[in-house]
Amino acid sequence: MIRLIAGLGNPGPEYADTRHNAGFWFVDEAARLLKTSLQMERGHFGLVARANVAGQSVWLVEPQTYMNLSGKSVASLARFFKIAPEEVLVVHDELDLPPGEAKLKKGGGHAGHNGLRDIHAQLGSADYWRLRIGIGHPGNRNEVANWVLKKPSLDDRIAIVQALDRSLKALPQLIAGNMDKATALIHTSKPPRPKPPKPVPAATPAQPAEGGNTAGPGDASD
Repeated sequence: MIRLIAGLGNPGPEYADTRHNAGFWFVDEAARLLKTSLQMERGHFGLVARANVAGQSVWLVEPQTYMNLSGKSVASLARFFKIAPEEVLVVHDELDLPPGEAKLKKGGGHAGHNGLRDIHAQLGSADYWRLRIGIGHPGNRNEVANWVLKKPSLDDRIAIVQALDRSLKALPQLIAGNMDKATALIHTSKPPRPKPPKPVPAATPAQPAEGGNTAGPGDASD
């Protein structure tokens, strides 16, 4: 069973719509679906909510420490409520997946993600679940910092929201620990709709040869 769901992001309105905050977007909607609300808990360094699911407490958190110190909040809650790493789900943006894709996995490295890096260190374990929300890659590693802190294009935002919606449909399975069923829901996506072909520009009418006689519109006679 998943007892703690942590969505990663940066606090503040200037970051609210940026790619790096995909984890916050998930937790915001999960709180709504679970009919609970996030409140600042300074002792746990984040916005925290408690939901009751099938008689069990499930905690939601959005760390307010900025991304690089996300583990401070996650580990604080895990220690206080005696939540094991394998009962933790971390939802985060993923450069290596295109917008519209989401993947569920357990364990593994942090792949340079600063939020995961700190959670590894603070939990003392990599054995927690991750829900990776694809945001795409700028194509140049030197542009990554700017990329994650910018708003996605409209098309990318729509694709990311579709992946989040699909993942949220798996929320009951995630909480219950039915990870095979959750994976089937999360990893199944419809291919993007093909863009309509560009209209072919009309051919330019041929110019009459010098001295030729051509009929213009309305000039034809019976």
